[in-house]
Amino acid sequence: MNTAKSARLYQEAQAQIPGGVNSPARSFKGVGMDYPLFIRRGQGAHIWDADGNEYVDFVGSWGPLILGHAHPRVVEALQKAIRDGTSFGAPTELEVELAHLVRQAFPSMEMVRLVSSGTEATMSAVRLARAFTGRTKLVKFAGCYHGHADALLVRAGSGLATHGIPTSAGVPDAYVQETLVAEYNDLASVERLFESYPKAIAGVIVEPVAGNMGVVPPKPGFLEGLHRLTQEHGALLVLDEVITGFRIAYGGAQERYGVHADITCLGKVIGGGLPVGAYGGSREIMAQVAPLGPMYQAGTLSGNPLAVTAGIETLKALQAPGVYDALEEKGARVEVGLTAAAREAAVPLIVNRVGSMLTAFFHPGPVQTWEEVNTSDREQYARFFRSMLRQGMYLAPSQFEAAFLSLAHSPEDLERAIQAAKLALRDVAQRAQS
Repeated sequence: MNTAKSARLYQEAQAQIPGGVNSPARSFKGVGMDYPLFIRRGQGAHIWDADGNEYVDFVGSWGPLILGHAHPRVVEALQKAIRDGTSFGAPTELEVELAHLVRQAFPSMEMVRLVSSGTEATMSAVRLARAFTGRTKLVKFAGCYHGHADALLVRAGSGLATHGIPTSAGVPDAYVQETLVAEYNDLASVERLFESYPKAIAGVIVEPVAGNMGVVPPKPGFLEGLHRLTQEHGALLVLDEVITGFRIAYGGAQERYGVHADITCLGKVIGGGLPVGAYGGSREIMAQVAPLGPMYQAGTLSGNPLAVTAGIETLKALQAPGVYDALEEKGARVEVGLTAAAREAAVPLIVNRVGSMLTAFFHPGPVQTWEEVNTSDREQYARFFRSMLRQGMYLAPSQFEAAFLSLAHSPEDLERAIQAAKLALRDVAQRAQS
């Protein structure tokens, strides 16, 4: 496979962009490669790199492209919207329409504020929880990543885990002193924090299905227990559904698991792959947000008409009958295929899956906590990744990320991926024996 153009572009990028990438998650160093692939275009479930190599894409811009790349409905709507202008810094009718669609899907979001990224959504949600409760401390979970706001870069997952950075330089100790860290899927660890700080915790923020340490589903009763604890102690439950929103069900984890959030954060898919995010909650809570209330948050590009247009078309397409059944079937097909291939190759591997998002952990299982995630074999994953890439399968370049399926993935795409995985896992097994 010739990737000379990607290599050259990476050299040029390094002279102008820190590390040659605009997000650490795009670096291929965690999978033992000298440079990432530079992607030129995408169509459906396929992408092409700068050298013209074609891949079946299981990253999907890290989740939002449930319809696949360059979906005709989304492209047509964007072409029309761009002729009307790209940004106004003023209210538009489209913002109201998207907010209405979000509110229909998430009943807990009686009011919605649009922003431009998931990081903005979570950052604003934390500020809102503090404003509403008058408290300062926040509980988060080890391995859960909520964007790069200072207070949330404590034992986070995603790129921080991939590159071995437990927190971030440049974050003053004073910023994180109010952040308390619990263990995901361990309700007792949260109870202990509330016992230690009974009147100081403003909220608990959690990915309802962890996606930024790889896919780790919530244990039965975990989310319900968080809701109970926050209610008992006068704190707010903040569900970060930036990944799970509209992904694992139309109404996200709240629909799938029947749990209620005080504040919900959304991103990715509500922009159809363009930069957008949102946070929302009850009218009482959202009344704190300026200009209604004293909690200030603003953004010139919030509700950008292009991002909102793509989001509206994507969400409307996801309302079609059978969409989530189809995504569930695709996810199950890959899970079964990978599990069987690992068993055949005698490679310790467990597949964690919720709907159309999954992670193959090189670990005998179970993988239910950050500690278990962290003992997965990264070297085996790196070998698997490189073999899959050579066979035209584009996976996340990290053991600590999710793979995403789209409606555009065909049965042939999935069968090709499973056959490629069989060869890749045999390679992993052979190298482990040598």
